[in-house]
Amino acid sequence: MKPEQTNHYEAAFALWLRERGIPYAPIQQARRWEADGEGIKSFDFLLWPGSPHPVAAEVKGRTFAGASLAGLRGLDCWTTAEDIEALLRWQEIFQQDRPQGRAVFVFAFQLKQADVDADGLDLFDYDGRRYVFFAVEADQYRQYSKRRSPRWQTVTLGAEDFRKIATPLERFVEPAI
Repeated sequence: MKPEQTNHYEAAFALWLRERGIPYAPIQQARRWEADGEGIKSFDFLLWPGSPHPVAAEVKGRTFAGASLAGLRGLDCWTTAEDIEALLRWQEIFQQDRPQGRAVFVFAFQLKQADVDADGLDLFDYDGRRYVFFAVEADQYRQYSKRRSPRWQTVTLGAEDFRKIATPLERFVEPAI
């Protein structure tokens, strides 16, 4: 994947995967996919982290302007209701052939301050920017989500819920690295 073909969050994530030897395929975002006669919003990457079981990953790029990642406070993790439903539909489709197939949101936070206290989290540098990545399984996201904006049909996680269900990405893919 060339960085000019995607946003910097997805480009950083793709390089993070490549450097760790995690097999993946970027997914074309320009159209909806047909499954059982219905159009389903596509996701960003198909991963195979350490097993033949696919993981549909939807990358959500956000910024973090705080001074410390301790306690995971100030991490904005909203998404759309459509993204949740689409990821869960993909998970259902994958599980028809591979019962352990999963769907996750990858929250890619660009750190705005150069001297952020990482609190032991794995930071990743790409193209003059620094990132930290978290995975949240789509079914858990739906379970804990709260409406953010009825007008824009967005949802979010409360800070306590995010801390409970978010996994640093390196731990999520640990079997592969």
